[in-house]
Amino acid sequence: MASPPSACLHIEAAPALDLLTVPQVMARLQLGRSAVYDLLRTRQLASITLGRARGIPVHALTDFIRTRLEQEAA
Repeated sequence: MASPPSACLHIEAAPALDLLTVPQVMARLQLGRSAVYDLLRTRQLASITLGRARGIPVHALTDFIRTRLEQEAA
């Protein structure tokens, strides 16, 4: 006699939040370390702090670039 299938909960995990390091952002924007930290300090570029490390969400970098492009076009 087969037992009824057990109920399965499908919990969808939040989409993975890809974080970039400061050196990765430096390479993508072709800026120096001080310039990237100035963007973070002035909150032009969003970041999170994990311990002593800074993480910049990919979408924050994309939003920053999009905003700068729109400002340049205006």
